Amino acid sequence: MNQLNSLILEGNLVRDSVLSEPVPGFKKCAFSVGVNRFYKNKKNEDVNEVSFFDVEAYGKMAEYCEEKAKKGRGVRVVGRLKQDTWKDSNGKSVSKVYVVAEHIEYRPVKKTEEASEAADTKTLAEKAAEAATPPEPQTDVQSQTAEEEAVF
Repeated sequence: MNQLNSLILEGNLVRDSVLSEPVPGFKKCAFSVGVNRFYKNKKNEDVNEVSFFDVEAYGKMAEYCEEKAKKGRGVRVVGRLKQDTWKDSNGKSVSKVYVVAEHIEYRPVKKTEEASEAADTKTLAEKAAEAATPPEPQTDVQSQTAEEEAVF
């Protein structure tokens, strides 16, 4: 019988995700999530504790993650903990614990962030074409009737 190994993290991505293909046909996307915890200490002072967690997603989820997981975006990750162990160059045992994502939800991107992302993704050719295109002629807004202005 399997024992329980499940967790939910909510936080923000601290850097853009990195997609790799360690074995041909097997995709892996890695990113880090920063999670804040607010509480009051014994002196009744507000304390902000920040923890950072490494997350990996595999397969189709990794491909989708590479597109959506950008620095600063809010995410909710449902997954499990995994521990890798190995010997370093000195023969010393080393281990790393990270989260294997089984489900990822992305918070909506704010309109200002969408606009800046869209501006960043435009190619130089698109920017040049926009600059070369003459502006559309202005129409006389006052000459429209009330029926034309009404939106149903």
